[in-house]
Amino acid sequence: MENIETIDSVCTYCGVGCDIAAHVDVKENKIKKIFAHPDGVVSQGKLCIKGKYGFDFVDAQDRLRIPRIRKSFLEKNPAVKEAVAASLVDLDDTWYECDLDTATTACAMKLKEIQAEFGRKAVASIGGARTSCESSYLFQKFTRHTLNSPHVDNCARVCHSPSLKGMRATIGEGAATNPYNDIYNVEFMIVIGSNTTEAHPIIANRILDVARENDNLAVFDVREIKLHRFAKYKAIMPHEANLLILNMLAYVIIDEELYDESFIEDRTEGFGIFKDKILNDPYANPDYFEELEGYEYLSKMVRKVAREYALKKSMIFWGLGITEHLDGSYAVMAITHLALMTGNIGKQGAGLMPLRGQNNVQGTCDMGMLPYYDPDYQEPKEVGLMTPQLVDEMLQDRVKAVLNIGEDLTHIHPNLNKVDRAFEKLELIFVQELFMTDIANRADIVVGVKSAYEKTGVYVNAMRRLHLSQPLVKSDLPDDWEVLQILDNKMGGDANYASSKDVWDEVREVAYRRFSGADYHRLEKHRKRGLQWPVHTEDTPILHQLDFRTDDGLGRFVYHQYKLRGMVEEIQNRSLKGYHLTTGRTLAHYNNAAQTKRSPKLNDRYDEDILLVYEGDADEFVSEKVILKSEWGQTNPLRVKITDKVQPKTLFATFHHAESKINNLFGDKSDELILTAAFKSVQVEVINC
Repeated sequence: MENIETIDSVCTYCGVGCDIAAHVDVKENKIKKIFAHPDGVVSQGKLCIKGKYGFDFVDAQDRLRIPRIRKSFLEKNPAVKEAVAASLVDLDDTWYECDLDTATTACAMKLKEIQAEFGRKAVASIGGARTSCESSYLFQKFTRHTLNSPHVDNCARVCHSPSLKGMRATIGEGAATNPYNDIYNVEFMIVIGSNTTEAHPIIANRILDVARENDNLAVFDVREIKLHRFAKYKAIMPHEANLLILNMLAYVIIDEELYDESFIEDRTEGFGIFKDKILNDPYANPDYFEELEGYEYLSKMVRKVAREYALKKSMIFWGLGITEHLDGSYAVMAITHLALMTGNIGKQGAGLMPLRGQNNVQGTCDMGMLPYYDPDYQEPKEVGLMTPQLVDEMLQDRVKAVLNIGEDLTHIHPNLNKVDRAFEKLELIFVQELFMTDIANRADIVVGVKSAYEKTGVYVNAMRRLHLSQPLVKSDLPDDWEVLQILDNKMGGDANYASSKDVWDEVREVAYRRFSGADYHRLEKHRKRGLQWPVHTEDTPILHQLDFRTDDGLGRFVYHQYKLRGMVEEIQNRSLKGYHLTTGRTLAHYNNAAQTKRSPKLNDRYDEDILLVYEGDADEFVSEKVILKSEWGQTNPLRVKITDKVQPKTLFATFHHAESKINNLFGDKSDELILTAAFKSVQVEVINC
C-alpha cells in the first residue's frame, strides 16, 4: 500500500497491555488501522474492540492543542496577568489561549506564591496511568524534590491500591505472580470480583479456552456475568461477601487438612495462629450460608471449590469487585492466604493475578507516584497524603493547588458533591490532558499533551510486563515529562533530559531492583514480547519461586474476620429492603470514556450508562428512566433495562459517562487501610422520572 507503514507499539487502554501494530498513512500522518501481530505474546494476535477501533481520539476535532488560561484566574492574580499579558489570545468568555512558555510561567508564579503563603505542603500532584512511566517518574520527582511536597498520588487509589497493600503485607510484592500464558498450565481457576470478558477480554480469551477444554473454572460475583456460562461452579453471592467467602475457602482447606504442610513449614510463618482463628470464626464455616435465604447452595459449593483449589495447580484472578470495598485489602490478604496454604504460588500454572484497570497503573505505582512509596517501593523521606485525605485538606484550606496529569479527578472519585466543594476552594488547578474533560473544564491552566500513540515511553501492564511504545503518528504537542521539565526549571529545579530515554535511564538507576536491565535497546528488541520485571540479566516471568519478597523471605498470614453488615445482615435478619447498586465496565468503553467516546464504532454501541434491573423487580420501575439516590447524593436520570442477569434488589450500572453522575452516590466509605472507595456496593432509593 502506497504511503502505508506498519508501526509496532502498545495498547494503553486496559491492564492487559496488548502489543499492537498500526497501518499508518505517513503522508497524511493518520492511523488507518490497528491490529495485533499473530505472534504477539500478550495479544496472541487478537485485540478487543477498544484496541481495534479506539484510535479516533488521536486526531479528534476537539483535541486540546493550544494551552489555555482561565480569564477569571488572571483577574484574581493581576501580577500573573501582567507577566503573561503579551502572549494571551482571546478564545471565548472563559479562556485565553497562549503558548506553553506562558502557561508554565503562570503556573510557576502561582505555585511560588501559594507555597510562600501556605507552606510547601499546600501543593499536591495527582497522576493518572494514561501517561508513560517516564512522565510518572518525573512527576513525583518534581513534586517531592523541587516543590518539596510529599503529596503525590495516582488513580490506583480508586482501583488496586488494596491489592498492593494486601499482597505486600503477606508476600512482600503487590504484583501479579505469573505471565498470562501460564493460564494454559493451570488445573483450576477461581475468578472473583472480575467481569473479565468486559474489562480484560484478552485475558478472558485464555480463561475461556482452558475452561471449555477442562471444565475447571469457578466464578464468584454478585450478578450473573458471561464467565458464568463457562464455569463449573457458578456462584452468585450477596453484596460485600468477598471476605466471607474467602475465609470460608480457607476454613474448608484447614478443616479437611488439604493444606500443604511442607510448603507452610518451609516458606511461611504465623499459620498456627491463623488456623486457630479461622476454625473459631463463626462466619468462616460455610454452614453459615444455610441461614441466608436464596444463597443456601453456597454452603456446599464453597466446599467443592476449596477442595479443587487446594488439590490442584490453581490460579486466582480478581478485579475491582474485590478491591473497591470496605475490606478490600483484607480480602486480598485472604486470597494470598489461600495460595500460601496450598503452595499455589511460585510455580508454573499457579499464582495470583490482580487484573489492573489500566495498562500503566502498575508502572505508575512502580515509579513512586504514591504518597507512601518512592520509586521501586522504597520508603520516602516523608509520607504524603492519599487523595481522599487531600480532598479533606482542600476543604480545610491547607491544600491550595493541585497539579493533575491524565486523571479525571472530578469524575472517577467518590462523593462528587464533596469533591466539587473542595476543588472550588483551590487557588490553582493545573491540568495536562488530551481533551477538555470535566477536571480540565474546572482548571485554571490547561496544557494539551501527546497521547500514548504519539510518543515514546515505557508502559507496565498487569503482569509486570514492560512494553516500549513508539509514536504511530507525529505530533508537535509536548509529552507530559517535557511540560514538567519546563515547570521544574521555572521552580528552581535542574531537570535536563533531552529525551524520554534519558528519563528512563535515570529510572533504571533509581529503581534498579526492578528495571536495571531494561534499557531502551533491549525493550526495542523485544517490542512484541516485552520484559517482565524484575529485569536484570534476564527478566522474571514467575515471582516467588524460591522465597517471598519480604524482609526474611517468608510469607505471612494476616487474619481478619468478616464483619457482618449490609445486604448479608439484611438477608440474615429477613429484612432485605431497598436496592443495592454495584458498578462496572462495558467492553466498548474505557473508564471515563474520554478517549473511547470519540470513536463512533465504540460510542454508538454504548452512548449512555444503562441501569440493569432484575425482572422480578420490574413493577417498581414504571418509567423509562429513573434517578438513584443515596445518603450522599443522586444521579442524573438513567435508562432502565430489565434483565434476568442480576439478583433481586440488586442493580448494576456502568460509570463511563460523566453526565450520569454515578459517583455522586458514593460517600467517604472506603477500604479501612488504604482509602480506596467502596464503589461496588451502595444502598439506593429509586425515583421514577
